[in-house]
Amino acid sequence: MDVKNKIKEVFSGEHRKFAWFVLVVSVYFLGSWIFGSGNTVVHWIKAKNEIRRQERLIIEYRTEIEKMDASILERMTETDSLEKFAREQFKFAAPGDDVYLIR
Repeated sequence: MDVKNKIKEVFSGEHRKFAWFVLVVSVYFLGSWIFGSGNTVVHWIKAKNEIRRQERLIIEYRTEIEKMDASILERMTETDSLEKFAREQFKFAAPGDDVYLIR
């Protein structure tokens, strides 16, 4: 006997009411486990996606922090780079420089 006939026999045979009851209860519990409220599979998937997003952000922030640390170290050690940074970012001028404003 193949599996299809065996299943058909279980759901139409002598214990069909019990088989249908077991099927309905199983589907209900499986559905509530997947889609219900609280700690469900859908919740786990959402949490896993959020963790991945947060880990990507951590990597981005660490990279940005390393770049900033390198920039700070460069400005602390080289006076010329600090002066160049101040002139470019904050429009500073040294005494005696001619400043031209273009609008």
